[in-house]
Amino acid sequence: TMANKKKVIVTGFEPFGKHAVNSSWVAVQELERLGLGEAVDLHVCEVPVEYQAVQGILPSLWKEHKPQLMVHVGVSGLTTTVTLEQCGHNKGYKRLDNCSFCPASQCCMDSGPDCIHSVLDMDTVCGRVNDSGLGVTISVSKDAGRYLCDYTYYTSLYLGQGHSAFIHVPPLGKPYSSQDLGRALQAAIQEMLKLLELDHKHHQHCNHKHQHQHEHY
Repeated sequence: TMANKKKVIVTGFEPFGKHAVNSSWVAVQELERLGLGEAVDLHVCEVPVEYQAVQGILPSLWKEHKPQLMVHVGVSGLTTTVTLEQCGHNKGYKRLDNCSFCPASQCCMDSGPDCIHSVLDMDTVCGRVNDSGLGVTISVSKDAGRYLCDYTYYTSLYLGQGHSAFIHVPPLGKPYSSQDLGRALQAAIQEMLKLLELDHKHHQHCNHKHQHQHEHY
């Protein structure tokens, strides 16, 4: 039944600047085609490259779907690997978006911490995917770039208590095809879900007062 399925939301971004095609959304559509297996209810959506749109869309995604994990995918012209971001940043948003807007405060959440880390250990995810012989190189970063990617990630980490991930992908053909990127997203997200599962079992085991409440995720 759907009730026992894990809910995962994966977003990509619309085109911006010199990225007339945004490889992040192409990769997410490829992931949707591949799926995350029978036990996962996958929902994908394309996010505008606009600060105010992000502020509107993300709270409703978290509230409406209550996902176990939300993964945001963005393009970076600076990377040649599929890059897992460990944290999002609150301040330093000076770059104008697709509406020529940037937040007056140049920050994401006025009273929020400077940096929020994902509950997922990206080094572990990275190691496991790289050991699996996928043919796509995964790396880890702690700087999501202080633009819409970082802004989205911080907002999502804030709203989802850290149950979020961000993955940067290179532009198409530099060096990977959309199929390669889709497979890499699938492999990385499946490893993330395994880690969350372990975490959940560990907490159930350690938390005796919750032992009899079998939570169906």
